[in-house]
Amino acid sequence: MYRREVGSTLHRSLEDTNDAYSTPGYVFDNDSTHSREQHRCLAAAYDPVTLPRLAATGVGDGWRCLEIGSGGGSVARWLAARVVPTGEVTATDVKPHHIAEMPGLSVVRHDVVTDPLPEAAFDLIVARLVLQHLPERGAVLAKLVRALKPGGLLQIDEFDTSYEPPLLAPDARAAGLYTAFLRAKAAAMRAGGGDPHWGRRVPAAMRAAGLVDIDPQPFIESRHAASAGLRLQLHHTYHLRDKLIAAGMTERDLEEVRALMRDPSFRAASSILYSTQGRRPAVGGGS
Repeated sequence: MYRREVGSTLHRSLEDTNDAYSTPGYVFDNDSTHSREQHRCLAAAYDPVTLPRLAATGVGDGWRCLEIGSGGGSVARWLAARVVPTGEVTATDVKPHHIAEMPGLSVVRHDVVTDPLPEAAFDLIVARLVLQHLPERGAVLAKLVRALKPGGLLQIDEFDTSYEPPLLAPDARAAGLYTAFLRAKAAAMRAGGGDPHWGRRVPAAMRAAGLVDIDPQPFIESRHAASAGLRLQLHHTYHLRDKLIAAGMTERDLEEVRALMRDPSFRAASSILYSTQGRRPAVGGGS
């Protein structure tokens, strides 16, 4: 049993859904043998961006928070530790069994595309690397805005993978192979309706959805063999193996690009992670 059975209206509205859960368009299977490593790499690489941004909101005791697509739950657990004893965090995922509950944290099986959310219920909503995978991202964004209390904050952290070139490789062929891997991964996302460049579009989408005080912050770093960001890319050669081959890579290509990413001398620029915050206008207020 992965949901806390709570009597509140809020949790009943989240849990009153059908059992036909699927993840159309989402390239990372949360039930695969690779999912735990995926969550570990994501937390190591991007919690250092996501958590300080959340801390700057002042989130604390008494806040009601929601994280959609919680994955391994590292962000939700961090929030829960901040909002207790009187606040609560609801962590949702279509397959939430990797998220361990703790005081202040409720775990709910929920598909943000098809299932309802309570309106005007949350002080803070977080979505990291979720909406870029969803063809219905515009409708989902509108749903998240409605779920915010007046004055509530939404944080969306998303990639723009249009810039992530190799910077130092043994030769031109190795650099080209790494670039081919990135192209194949982007093609796998697009095949499911994803937008690997959506990070740059989030601020305008937030404004169109009615949010104010929009604050996009871009983050970029060097990828190297010891970095969590490149370890995540290496992991994707296994997790997405079938999709990468369908996109034109061969087993030998994958073996060679794995060796390249393990080379201590290899360097690449990361994609740009945009961490964007926006606020729902207060009742009777504006920007």
